[in-house]
Amino acid sequence: MKTFLAELRPAVLATLVLAVVCSGLYPLVVYGLGQALFRDKANGSLIVDQTGIVRGSKLLGQNFSDPKYFHSRPSAAGNGYDAANSGATNLGPTSQKLRDAIRDRIAAYRSENGLSENQPVPADAVTASGSGLDPHISLQNADLQVPRVAKVRALSQDKVRELVRQNTDGRDLGFLGEPGVNVLQLNRALDGSARQP
Repeated sequence: MKTFLAELRPAVLATLVLAVVCSGLYPLVVYGLGQALFRDKANGSLIVDQTGIVRGSKLLGQNFSDPKYFHSRPSAAGNGYDAANSGATNLGPTSQKLRDAIRDRIAAYRSENGLSENQPVPADAVTASGSGLDPHISLQNADLQVPRVAKVRALSQDKVRELVRQNTDGRDLGFLGEPGVNVLQLNRALDGSARQP
């Protein structure tokens, strides 16, 4: 019995010390460093308006259907852009349901942007991302939407293209991936330009 108690005491003590360190001190240190060094990212890269209301996150897509806005990439997450149900459709290339959805999206995209029947449509305009939450669209997708947005807002296409350029994120580390346009930030910039004289 003495041997058992002699071994039990260090085991209980080690468990308590590790619980305090791993469940208390370590999370506090990581939280503190995150707040001190990466406050915006640690808090979700939130976009807050002038009144202090959170309008979204730079990291999550949102649905825009009004013609005066750039439209996001389709979403398969829940009812669309639902972070609690993030995920793809799991429909493969042989799926008739996927082919039908893409065909319908291509027709709708061409119609809303005044494109001809044979004009190519960017893949990101008609397919959902793996997460269903992608906040970016390709430069080609944005460029095809410029004439519609400029016309509805009574702005010059050059002004709208400049806003697209200002809201384009470059390649990660300068060489990974493709540049992308953050739709939420771009649409907020468009709304801001409408308020300016």
